[in-house]
Amino acid sequence: MSTTDPHPPGPDLSAADRRATGSRRTPWTSGFDRSTAARLAATEYERLADLLAELTAEDWRRPTECPGWDVRAMAGHCVGMAGLATGVRAFVGQQVRATKAAKRSGRPMIDELTDRQVRDNAHLADEEVAEALRRTGRAAAHARSRAPRPLRAVTFTEEGPGGKEAWRVGYLLDTILTRDPWMHRGDICRATGRAMTLTAEHDGRIVADVVAEWATRHGRPFDLTLTGPAGGHWTVTGRRGVGEPVEMDAVEFCRGLSGRGAGPGPLSTPVPF
Repeated sequence: MSTTDPHPPGPDLSAADRRATGSRRTPWTSGFDRSTAARLAATEYERLADLLAELTAEDWRRPTECPGWDVRAMAGHCVGMAGLATGVRAFVGQQVRATKAAKRSGRPMIDELTDRQVRDNAHLADEEVAEALRRTGRAAAHARSRAPRPLRAVTFTEEGPGGKEAWRVGYLLDTILTRDPWMHRGDICRATGRAMTLTAEHDGRIVADVVAEWATRHGRPFDLTLTGPAGGHWTVTGRRGVGEPVEMDAVEFCRGLSGRGAGPGPLSTPVPF
């Protein structure tokens, strides 16, 4: 996959390029090296905490595009998901409780998990949420970066965009748990009418990784231009060329792949967040 980045000094896309030119990966693994993953995680938690610290009393009650969640509920989920990543005990504890609740209710485990995270943090005053996310996020970023190699190599089954998938724990720790707060930061910005803070060095790396995984998942040629500070240009050539060029905003591209609005052709191929 060839790439260009119109926003120097843009992200180094070499690792993502190598992922996208291969066949579909089983199990799914992270495209980030550990130092990059650690930096992205720490930065994303801080940016989300900074955003939460700006919110007004009215902002907390605004609805988001996630059904049933206002901004306050979404923030509670983000605090809870960061807490899940602070250590093995927290991770296992949340997973076990959610699994038991799912068996009782018949609902998906992930729904029980996120609902419990919202309830567990509902007691926080609005002004306490940002600091809770900042404190828990720093602990989570540190714990994620120190997860040992044998743990990262463990494979488990997860409900992916197309059904059950095999994931490495390292993929969850280094990729998914950063995509999740990144996407919710965008959700909260949209709900409150704020501009999302975006840079090539941080958001551009996240977007490039999403593009690489998307390319691997759909396996078709494309000519993709994503605009904005997190954007770039990617092409994959097939027997009949690269297909019709597509140009759109980088954040909107990711939101579509997350299920927040699908596009035609390869743009209908979802990516987990």
